Amino acid sequence: MIRAMSAAPRPFPVDRRHWLLATGAALAGCATPPSAPKDEIDGSTWARACRFDGLEPVGPWTHRRYGNRRPTDYRAAEHGGRPAVHARSDAGNSLLRLTLKPTELPPGARLRFSWWADALMDQADMKDPQADDAVARVLLSFDGDRQSWSRRDHMLSELAHLMTGEPLPYATLMYVWDNRYPVGTVIENPHTRRIRKLVVQNGPGQLGRWVEHERDVRADYLAAFERPAGPLTAVGLMTDANNLATRAEAWYGPLTLRELSLTTR
Repeated sequence: MIRAMSAAPRPFPVDRRHWLLATGAALAGCATPPSAPKDEIDGSTWARACRFDGLEPVGPWTHRRYGNRRPTDYRAAEHGGRPAVHARSDAGNSLLRLTLKPTELPPGARLRFSWWADALMDQADMKDPQADDAVARVLLSFDGDRQSWSRRDHMLSELAHLMTGEPLPYATLMYVWDNRYPVGTVIENPHTRRIRKLVVQNGPGQLGRWVEHERDVRADYLAAFERPAGPLTAVGLMTDANNLATRAEAWYGPLTLRELSLTTR
């Protein structure tokens, strides 16, 4: 596992409110209201093909937007012979999310997902907060013991709760298709250690086709956060191009989360 740690946190500005707003707006786990149901996605062939064994969804798939930023457009589609979600970002940034009843993952839980992209963003850099865009991300959010959090993370969670009615997730793991860093690289969000990105695909070698991934979620969480995973609380998809003010486009196949014993039958 290759670990690329973020730079040391900057000192708190004198104006606490200004710092909170500027930093909170950049977090992928904290979207501002409204959280609109994506009915055309929730009732789609793609959504019906998603399976999360032993987990209970809380409501439909929702579109989580970030303040007044231009959102990414997510639509149910057919692509390359399979049901899909088509994500198109024109300098946009938003999240398609399914909230789950907090549940401990079974041993050997495997997440299977697929994505398709025709182009990457050459200037994207996940370690640079001014260029942290990605054509394709799959997100998992987890609960846990918040007593170990830093003062910074408690403040961000307080802001998130005030803005959205939801606290900052205890931890968010992002699986990312990247053009710069090797597969296996773990990169911390520059604003909070509660969000970490794991590169599972690198470079343009498989553009223009469906690419399949199967991940051991417990093992990946342990590698990224250096402690066992807590209850899973949400899954999501994210295509964003707001930092570079460019375009990004991807298709996502159905997601499944199943026990290892079930995947081998």
